[in-house]
Amino acid sequence: MDLTDTELVDLSIGIEPDAPSEPFPGSVEYHSHEDGAELLAENLHGLGIEDVDAADFPDGIGLAWEEVHAITHTGTHLDAPWHYGPESGGEPAKTIDEVPLEWCRGNAVVLDFTWKEPGSEITPDELDAQLEALDHELAPGEIVLLETGADDLWGTPEYLTEFPGMSGAATKHLVEQGVKVIGTDAYGFDKPFGEMGRRYVETGDEGELWPAHFAGRDVEYCQIEKLANLDALPRRTDVPLVTFPVVVEGASAGWVRPVAMFDETLGGEGDA
Repeated sequence: MDLTDTELVDLSIGIEPDAPSEPFPGSVEYHSHEDGAELLAENLHGLGIEDVDAADFPDGIGLAWEEVHAITHTGTHLDAPWHYGPESGGEPAKTIDEVPLEWCRGNAVVLDFTWKEPGSEITPDELDAQLEALDHELAPGEIVLLETGADDLWGTPEYLTEFPGMSGAATKHLVEQGVKVIGTDAYGFDKPFGEMGRRYVETGDEGELWPAHFAGRDVEYCQIEKLANLDALPRRTDVPLVTFPVVVEGASAGWVRPVAMFDETLGGEGDA
């Protein structure tokens, strides 16, 4: 279809310096146009061209730029299998630059878990119940998006604690049906950090620690964390989605800006 005739829905959260919703918020150093003129002049001096100064640029200003200091798991991002462990399904785990682009585009289905209690785990039966409610059967390569409503808390400390997470069994349940990418609008894919730690201390069961992530050591998949605006999508199934990660060589994740695309000429019923 003609992409100029599409409705675009941005499903991402950006990188915000010192965001209270991030345990590792990162920072952004902003350099002005005046700084840019100085830097460009210095670069030319380094090339042996000494007769250009900052004042020589139009209006005395050059090019603005920013320096970002952040982990690859800041903002909306795609976790690669390498994030979960060195192997996935008995094979070397893929880093983000090795993730096939084919995994990162296709039709998505949005499952409603806004009713789940924060700190609880999503089970395989609950996934199946949501799919049944939509009268939808998963197809290999389909992308599954979990709507918890936690993105409404972005910008507050509660964003880090008030959401349900996937269980290890639920994660495997989707991947074993051919799903390669699973996304959530919550801070993390598992239960909140504090809840996992509390359960481990109470039970001594190491399976309480990041079970959904560590499922990726047995089955190969990627996960998107910190999605947003899933409630803005015009439908729940057959959602055309692209979510290509930034390539960071050898890395465990890459930033993404997932975008859903709908054909306006067909009232939102077309595919990308």
